[in-house]
Amino acid sequence: MTTITTPARSTDLVVAPTVAGFPDDFEAVLDGASVNRSTIGCVIPAYNEEESIAGVIESLLGQTRVPDVIHVVVNNTSDATVRIASRYAGPHEVATDLGEQFTEVFVHDIGKNPDKKVGALNYGYTLVEGYDYLLGVDGDTVADQKAVEYLESEAMSDTRIGGISAIYSIDDKPVKGLVGKFLTTGQRSQFAAFNMHNLLRGRNMAVLGGQFSIFSTQALREVMAQNHQSTPWVKDSEVEDSLLSLQIKSAGYLTKISPFARADVGGMTTLRALDAQQVKWTYGAIELMWPGQRGDTKGQPFHPNLRVRWLENFAMLTNLFVRVAFLALLAGSLSIGAFVFSAWWLVPVAIAIMLNLRMAMSMGNRNVRDILFAVTFFPAEVYMWVRLAHFARSWTRFLSRKKVDNWAMQAKAERGAGLGHWTPLIVIIAVVVAMVAAWSMLGPVAQSTVLWIGWPIVGVVTIVQTLGMFFKLIRRQHGYKV
Repeated sequence: MTTITTPARSTDLVVAPTVAGFPDDFEAVLDGASVNRSTIGCVIPAYNEEESIAGVIESLLGQTRVPDVIHVVVNNTSDATVRIASRYAGPHEVATDLGEQFTEVFVHDIGKNPDKKVGALNYGYTLVEGYDYLLGVDGDTVADQKAVEYLESEAMSDTRIGGISAIYSIDDKPVKGLVGKFLTTGQRSQFAAFNMHNLLRGRNMAVLGGQFSIFSTQALREVMAQNHQSTPWVKDSEVEDSLLSLQIKSAGYLTKISPFARADVGGMTTLRALDAQQVKWTYGAIELMWPGQRGDTKGQPFHPNLRVRWLENFAMLTNLFVRVAFLALLAGSLSIGAFVFSAWWLVPVAIAIMLNLRMAMSMGNRNVRDILFAVTFFPAEVYMWVRLAHFARSWTRFLSRKKVDNWAMQAKAERGAGLGHWTPLIVIIAVVVAMVAAWSMLGPVAQSTVLWIGWPIVGVVTIVQTLGMFFKLIRRQHGYKV
């Protein structure tokens, strides 16, 4: 068991601006791990993290492989993050299963920072660029005890690796309220599906998320040189971690996901905050996918790391079409008494439930709520509609070419301000009214023709979608736990 000895804070410190059942490849990594120790510099960008920063630092100090230095870079904060983090500033002698280890915690308050998280990450990079690895940790992410050890072991086993991400989930135990628990469960399912998809692609990670990932500083230096950047992260992308992952891959390095290192990230517990976060992520991904130049970010539609993004967006478009078309045709059929129930429409529902249940059972920290979310179908369906709203908002905002600071909008939403999350509902109401009016103006022959053409189209698309779910359902998961 890890024990920590924390001496009194030094006044000299600166507070300034097991493998059974898994594929053989990772078993070989652990068996052949080098006994030579690398150097790891940890950077924690923190913005208004007074509720979580203590747990994050304690999690790092409780690792079996403690980072050699920990820099907490506080930016634009208006709460007690600096004061709380500063309690841990100073040298720490840590007794672990791997022996005695030493680390030192520094807290940097860089004040107002127009580049937000990107600026804090780049500030931290300048402090640890001489280390072998940079461990990026969000200010609300708590990792399992062996997470750093697993990441370091695999990174050192192959010089081609430019970065490795942990498996992310969300700890829902502290979440209060029905809406918060529902949204958190949905996000846990969403994370699980994304992680599993990457694990089954040879553990090639599309996005080295900043929540808890380790980067080779040599790879970061090559990225900076190849892209004529003075810093690893650039401020003109909505998804700085996705862009850096693309650049690392383009520099000839591997971007991987660990099958064992796990970390719980902070989830969004309100519709407002979830909407802002998801729209920012999707909008940024679209920028990277879209051909041509938009601002300083050049689209790379054929980049291998973006294949999963294309699949995600195509799947969301299909889900949106099937649901909207089915409901519209159902309403139209009922309005003229032409609806005939067919049990075949229950097959996609049954396959979806089984797929959701399998995904829930693959979660390493699943609970009863995750199982019920999957098997009762209705909660998962409601959450899908929430995601579809984010999908539609992201594409609408992107195609409108309206310049929006999505970082600022997310920060605003997390403070409880903004009403943008109600936009999809308003649009749905307007569309329904328009469709009802248009339908009522059609004659009986025209209405029958629409139904005669529409139902087969929706049926064919649904069959293809169901086959896709079925193949996912029967695909081997090689013992991975997400």
